[in-house]
Amino acid sequence: MPAYKYEALAEDGRSSKGLIEADTPRAARAALRAQKLVPVAVEAVAQQSAEAKPSLFARRVFNQTSLTVWTRQLAGLVAAGLPIERALTSLTEECEDERQRELVAQLRAEVNGGAAFARALATAPREFDPVYRAVVAAGEQSGALGRVLEKLADDLEDRQALRAKVVGAMAYPLVVCVIAVLIVTFLLTNVVPKVAAVFVSNKQALPPLTVFVLAISDLVRHWGWLIALVLVGGLLALRQALQQAAFRIRFDAGLLGLPLVGRLARGYNAARFAGTLAMLAGSGVPILKALQAAAETLSNAAMREDAMDALVLVREGAPLGPALAGKKRFPGLLAMFARLGEQTGQLPDMLQRAATQLSAEVQRRAMAMATLLEPLLIVAMGGVVMLIVLAVLQPIIQMNAMVH
Repeated sequence: MPAYKYEALAEDGRSSKGLIEADTPRAARAALRAQKLVPVAVEAVAQQSAEAKPSLFARRVFNQTSLTVWTRQLAGLVAAGLPIERALTSLTEECEDERQRELVAQLRAEVNGGAAFARALATAPREFDPVYRAVVAAGEQSGALGRVLEKLADDLEDRQALRAKVVGAMAYPLVVCVIAVLIVTFLLTNVVPKVAAVFVSNKQALPPLTVFVLAISDLVRHWGWLIALVLVGGLLALRQALQQAAFRIRFDAGLLGLPLVGRLARGYNAARFAGTLAMLAGSGVPILKALQAAAETLSNAAMREDAMDALVLVREGAPLGPALAGKKRFPGLLAMFARLGEQTGQLPDMLQRAATQLSAEVQRRAMAMATLLEPLLIVAMGGVVMLIVLAVLQPIIQMNAMVH
């Protein structure tokens, strides 16, 4: 049953807005009149299409934090014994954001119309990814939707915490790098030319370092816009090239080969893969479907390709552990825990342990990288500033020597 947004007038003349479910707009107006409301505007809540591509600047209804909170609230209501449609009704009334309220009303209308909750979620693929929908479908089939939603909320929180710690560890070096570039650019475009003008007017022979710095200053002042344009164009070209599957795989494979960043990317993707696979397998999702859904969560295309190759091997009858062991881009720890889980019949628990250890290792590496980069960036910035200062001081020292 579709949902409609309405604006209506009450008997006392006050205006009210809200959502109502009805088969047609005419039925929605009739329902409003039955509530002694005079409908002013009735508009269907727009539904997302699974095939429709979102606008480039479209903002998601749920961000990571709000989706986690919403899932936790829904899990609590379902675990308390409320039917899913009543739980969605309660959440619709609690939503403060209008777009969230409309989305939840859309889901409730689909469920009231007889659709399963997982199928209702499929009407908003931008908000609920395949992993989310697969877990919900498994919970509905097993009759333990509340427990499965709690597990899903835990996974969303763990994923968000891991990402926040990695981003937080990299934030300070990035800020230092940006400030260093701004300071050097300011010195080259404002300070150096003014000081150098004094020496040039005296027709003094300048030291090689000063000549070099002046050349860099002229380049930045006259052609800085072109350099910035080339950099932006290169980034846009790289982004466009990454849309090609073959190039993206080669690029991501090269990224994994880098000394520090590669190991961090490998660990982050492996931790996310193991955690998702553990959650899906523990929720009762068949291993083949769980493997495919977990592979789709990998941001590294090269590791995603390896995961899909492992899926083919498992489909052909190979155990999960050996299938992952043959893919060297995945850490050996993951294959070892998968093999132990299959041997003991505790695959979800073992995969979760692997995810926990890999997450801890990623956090340790991120902090170590940040600790290493911070002094290196500061020393590099100090070295560049020192060269600029020396380039300015050398002609002054020569002038003083000539005077004496």
